Amino acid sequence: MDRRNQRTMARLLLRGWLLCLAVLGVRPPVCAQVTVTGQVVLLNGTSGSPVSDASQVVVWLTTLSGASAKPPSPPRQELRLVQRHKSFEPHLLVVQAGSLVQFPNDDPFFHNVFSLFEGKRFDLGLYEAGSTRSVLFDKPGICYLFCNIHPEMSAVVVVLQTPYYAISDRAGQISISEVPPGRYEVEIWNERSLAGDLKSLTRQLDLSESAHFLGTIPVRTNPNQMMAHKNKYGRDYDNPTPPSSLYTQP
Repeated sequence: MDRRNQRTMARLLLRGWLLCLAVLGVRPPVCAQVTVTGQVVLLNGTSGSPVSDASQVVVWLTTLSGASAKPPSPPRQELRLVQRHKSFEPHLLVVQAGSLVQFPNDDPFFHNVFSLFEGKRFDLGLYEAGSTRSVLFDKPGICYLFCNIHPEMSAVVVVLQTPYYAISDRAGQISISEVPPGRYEVEIWNERSLAGDLKSLTRQLDLSESAHFLGTIPVRTNPNQMMAHKNKYGRDYDNPTPPSSLYTQP
């Protein structure tokens, strides 16, 4: 039997084996998924000393080879960025591209949520207490959100193409579950870090059942890194109008 016939026979045998497994209700063996962990250390950019609160650092994995990434479908849970007490709750939200996020107004006055940055450009317009608007975040990027009425309000939506991500807790710990073994690119984002410092932390690594710890990730912060912004018209904010003159909740 020549090599061509051997390859044909091998393919037929494989198909027959898979068919038998399907009939018997047996799934073919798959690589075990792993939980990827790591430790983030936030460093003061001036003194170099560790910052006590290492939370709000986003770490994500992008598939390069050897693993089948999950489809970037919207998450099942309801995603909400609530406007309450002249602030957004939560301040940081990480979503997959294709996710729909609701913006309920729980304050007793009007808000006007907008973003003119990458990730998603939108303007929800003026809407009253008790009402909700929604935004579809359909492409990856970092999206900074503000209110056109209250300059002190800000939030960040990090939109990712991958489902493998985590946000560090106060101790700097991260955990990403159900990651198939393979080669990945690791990327980091923090609101108070410079883009160049974050880019330098990007690296590639192979994850497996025996190697799934990202190690300690030192993230340098800039104490003066603040997102200065103007209103949606590109002008400075006027003196804030007292909430009572905007809207009184019945």
